[in-house]
Amino acid sequence: MSDEATGAGEARPDGVQPVGVQRKGLFGAADTGDTSGFGGLVQSAPTAGEIVSTAEPLGGYFDEVVGALRELLGEDVTRAVVVDRGELTVYIAPDRTEEVCKTMRDDESLRFELCNSVSGVDYPDQRNRLHVVYHLTSMTYRRRVRLETAVGLDNPVVHSVTSVYPTADWQEREAYDMFGVVFEGHPHLTRILMPDDWEGHPQRKDYPLGGIAVEYKGAHIPPPDERRSYK
Repeated sequence: MSDEATGAGEARPDGVQPVGVQRKGLFGAADTGDTSGFGGLVQSAPTAGEIVSTAEPLGGYFDEVVGALRELLGEDVTRAVVVDRGELTVYIAPDRTEEVCKTMRDDESLRFELCNSVSGVDYPDQRNRLHVVYHLTSMTYRRRVRLETAVGLDNPVVHSVTSVYPTADWQEREAYDMFGVVFEGHPHLTRILMPDDWEGHPQRKDYPLGGIAVEYKGAHIPPPDERRSYK
């Protein structure tokens, strides 16, 4: 995302943008040269890192899920709880992901048997910029919940959940490959998309989008501001 922002206030010294700030464009493009087609994109800046929890009661089954989790693992297990667009996100510490997922899977009142996905997100303006997101589904109760945690570049370590959800194996490898998140306890944490000797993590926002030599018939990808615009 570009650094262009409108709305309430400026970014704080710790790099976390305040609630209400909006950012424009995609991939850092701020003019019509954005060939992604998202030049007119306007969205609120993510507030993770300074999360404002949704006032409780949350409604629906959300209160039951959060209440059971706190009763089983302690009140401090939830760093924040947010309901947005009808979806529940529970923010947890990176060293408790395995513990929380095991409880979410095994407790009779929760029974989140399926981990649909593990994915990474990079918010470069934040101190803990690398986020890991888990989408869990309870097939028993037909419920969904999202878990999220965040780490900084100085210690990008998150506990692996492969012992709880074996399907997370290759998904954690992809987050490691693309974002550089190290999953402690993973049985074989190696790159899955890029060559083993590749330098850098391509889905970080500060990774160059073009101007990189491609090892295929001497091809070269130009940077975004040098690409043809089809407008």
